[in-house]
Amino acid sequence: MRLLVTGAAGMLGTDVVAAAAAQHDVVAFTRGDLDITDAEAVRAALRDSRPDAVINCAAYTNVDAAESDEAAATRINGDGAGHLAAAAAEVGAHIVHVSTDYVFGGDATSPYREDAPTGPIGAYGRSKLAGEVAVAGAAPTSHSIVRTAWVFGPHGKNFVDTMLRLGRERDEVTVVDDQLGSPTYTGHLAAALVTIAQERPNGILHVAGGGECTWHDLAVATFAAAGLTVTAHRCSAADFGAPAPRPAYSVLGSTRSDAPALPAWQDGLNAHLTQREVLAS
Repeated sequence: MRLLVTGAAGMLGTDVVAAAAAQHDVVAFTRGDLDITDAEAVRAALRDSRPDAVINCAAYTNVDAAESDEAAATRINGDGAGHLAAAAAEVGAHIVHVSTDYVFGGDATSPYREDAPTGPIGAYGRSKLAGEVAVAGAAPTSHSIVRTAWVFGPHGKNFVDTMLRLGRERDEVTVVDDQLGSPTYTGHLAAALVTIAQERPNGILHVAGGGECTWHDLAVATFAAAGLTVTAHRCSAADFGAPAPRPAYSVLGSTRSDAPALPAWQDGLNAHLTQREVLAS
């Protein structure tokens, strides 16, 4: 399979390229190589490379910054995703588009399924939902919209590494404890995305780390695994005061037999810490 990966130097894209390169012919585009908001440049890139599938890891991911610049987030997460899907359809390629749990409002009490009503409460979630709509509209019969959650990995800024740094600098931290989600390790997600590109399931799939926890739970687990003695105090999202609202509950569940099941989030955490050489391999 000839696979084109956008956002190839990002936290997820780096692992997608590595996961695909062992078995497939990979064409990797970093943000500097290809501006996905430029429709003509995207069409030219896909015409020249003629991929069998595209995995879109290019995204505006700064949730807080999106609140003050929603237009920029939507140009990338919405319009850019649509340009890729349209260009993929023109060359007969399947588009795999990475989306987010933040398309949901967070008022559920059981895991969100693929057919659950969306209702983002922040600019980032709205921009990602715009991308889902654009991808499905541009490539109606050959798209996989893969919603995932709370992504962390060794090739970009993420919550787990922030906790590692703070745990080495401080004896105490305060962490939000009233948001529930499904932490997802990029190494596990990347392999699943490559499988999806091969198998081409159409529509929306939920693919996230198994189980659920709060940010506080994830911080405590990180400190314990790393052998750091840190007191982790609990606080509410309101007390923390981040610029962007986040869903209080965004655990993802799947009803699809063709959606890859990822290992438990604790396994992802251990794999990440092993890569970071915090844990012995």
